[in-house]
Amino acid sequence: MTVSRRKTLALLGGGLILAATASAGAFVATRSPEKALQPWEKAGTYDDPRLFALSYALLAPNPHNRQPWLIELTGDDAFRLHRDETRDLPHTDPHLRQIFVGLGCFLEQMAIAATIKGFEAQIDLFPDGLDGPIADVRLIEGAKADRLADHIMDRRSCKEPFQEKPVPTALQDELRQYGSVWTKPGDVARIKTLTWDAWMTEMNTHRTLKESVELMRMGKAEINANPDGIDLGGPFLESLMLAGILTRENQLDPTSTGFQEGVKIYTEMLNATPAYISLTTAGNTRFEQIDAGRRWLRLNLETTRLGLALHPVSQALQEFEEMAPHYAEAHRLLAKPGETVQMLGRLGYGPATPRSPRWSLETRIMNG
Repeated sequence: MTVSRRKTLALLGGGLILAATASAGAFVATRSPEKALQPWEKAGTYDDPRLFALSYALLAPNPHNRQPWLIELTGDDAFRLHRDETRDLPHTDPHLRQIFVGLGCFLEQMAIAATIKGFEAQIDLFPDGLDGPIADVRLIEGAKADRLADHIMDRRSCKEPFQEKPVPTALQDELRQYGSVWTKPGDVARIKTLTWDAWMTEMNTHRTLKESVELMRMGKAEINANPDGIDLGGPFLESLMLAGILTRENQLDPTSTGFQEGVKIYTEMLNATPAYISLTTAGNTRFEQIDAGRRWLRLNLETTRLGLALHPVSQALQEFEEMAPHYAEAHRLLAKPGETVQMLGRLGYGPATPRSPRWSLETRIMNG
């Protein structure tokens, strides 16, 4: 997450850093983690139809940007998708539900990208059972390009305040093919309270906070070395790091100034939300989690097509003990009895945001 100048100054608690040296411009110009962003430039540059589709798939949204996918190429036209167990989130995602939703996003973006080259992705989920590989995939010629394929490169998760502008009814109607759209003031207020309470619970539960802090990549060098997790980059944040103001230690301390200013920033962001969208499934099987991820990915591309911003705020759906009251409230507000809420997102109009880091395709192929 490259943080804006506005946010950086807020983190200083009203203080101000002035870059007064002649080298300041050079410092600003060299803070982009080019290596970690190269997968975006290489997407679609492969001749092998599998690699072509996979190069887009790895740009899909996923929890904590853990990128939990490994690829085993099989034969001339197929591959097997595995889950990288080293990318699990045991504290915030103890039952792996979010991880499997992320794998569903990967599969759907792969399938959409394959159609650009005229291929259909035939997906066989859990071919060896639920404890084995995630899917066997074979590409078959004869598909028409998916209408959402043009929007893959522009998709972002917008972690910024949204405009007060409401989501037009016509656009709401288009998005209801994916989930429930919430725009009535009373509903929005209740969901806003839920997302705030859930976020604070995650931040004030030491082990869940620690899980996130340990996944922070602080500055260009760390982001390039490990282009997953939570990226904290850009010239202003790196100035704070160099000054010792932004550290992992103070991010673990809820009493620190940096932590409290972060709370203010998140408060502003959550409050600036005109609408929400939620995705549910009838049950909560692995197949349904994968399906929810595929829907969530298509929703991301659809909102991009419509000029809308989308930001997942699914803390209330996490299944660790301290979150239980918010989990129950989320299901009371957003689901019918027996259903599972798989995703919840802020919906509205937001600013353009930068691309997020990714591991290269070559690092994700087991037998390349």
